[in-house]
Amino acid sequence: MSTSTARGRRTAKPKAQKPAGSSEPYLRITGLWKAFGEFLALKDISLDVNQGEFICFLGPSGCGKTTLLRAIAGLDPQTRGTISQGGKDISELPASGRDYGIVFQSYALFPNLTIERNIAFGLENAGRPRAEINARVKELLDLVGLPDQAKKYPAQLSGGQQQRVALARAIAVSPGLLLLDEPLSALDAKVRVFLRHEIKELQRKLGVTTIMVTHDQEEALSMADRIVVMNHGVIEQVGTPTQVYRHPASLFVADFIGETNKIDTKVAAGKAKIGKAAITFKAEDAPKSGEVIAVIRPEDVIPHSAGPKRAKARGSRGANLIDVKIDSMEFLGSYWRAHLGGTSLA
Repeated sequence: MSTSTARGRRTAKPKAQKPAGSSEPYLRITGLWKAFGEFLALKDISLDVNQGEFICFLGPSGCGKTTLLRAIAGLDPQTRGTISQGGKDISELPASGRDYGIVFQSYALFPNLTIERNIAFGLENAGRPRAEINARVKELLDLVGLPDQAKKYPAQLSGGQQQRVALARAIAVSPGLLLLDEPLSALDAKVRVFLRHEIKELQRKLGVTTIMVTHDQEEALSMADRIVVMNHGVIEQVGTPTQVYRHPASLFVADFIGETNKIDTKVAAGKAKIGKAAITFKAEDAPKSGEVIAVIRPEDVIPHSAGPKRAKARGSRGANLIDVKIDSMEFLGSYWRAHLGGTSLA
């Protein structure tokens, strides 16, 4: 269970964060702002990314996640603030002078070029020898599971296959940083689940530092080493998937990631009251008394057919027993969702 004061979320500003035990970060963002006229899309963003990490920028539409990615890429430079990569200040470098590969949401493949020519594009621009280009293209086609597709054109491939080609093209020149702008959003659900595993395994195999933008909580939780949760141009929380899910830093994070039950309640002497029932919870930073919002994950609620007194008598685990009424049930395939009501939750 998590709590937040009823007056609003806690507003302690997240500091630039990097994984415990890491040395100098590979990518460092310090005091980054981005303004479009009078609108502030990014507000004082600071973040450290370690070598080889897989980072997800997660948040709703308009939160600033893509704007931050584009600033890192030099495609839409920041208004002020600094970005360093590998110890080098790249804040003022044009996109062409930065060391990264990028995969866009639309993949941006060249329709008039074959798959092998699409993958070879960056290598050809870099003036690599033809024998080296051919060998690298063959290696990458094998790596992304498309060894027999070299002579085809993008229109002849499925969306999932095109995504793999775009990924192969992005890593062809062995960039120090891989940027992914919602690469799975245009695919159907089953293909997304398959490819997010493929991308994560490929990133782990290559060891390339990767930043992916997504609005899909499941993608971020399953793929990222750390998640950067954003809202209204600021970072709400940086942490591992487990940290942001089980220990959200604000009501927004708790509500945005996963399903939640938000219940207005009061705390007195360290205990919260829901209706007439007193419940206990672990929340070190919760107030000792006053109004709070209790956030309970559905998986932390265990239905019991007996009333509270009978449940205690039968030795039910846990002290937090609340009498509720089931208003309706939804069948969602692998589980049921129960909608609860009644005066005990009022």
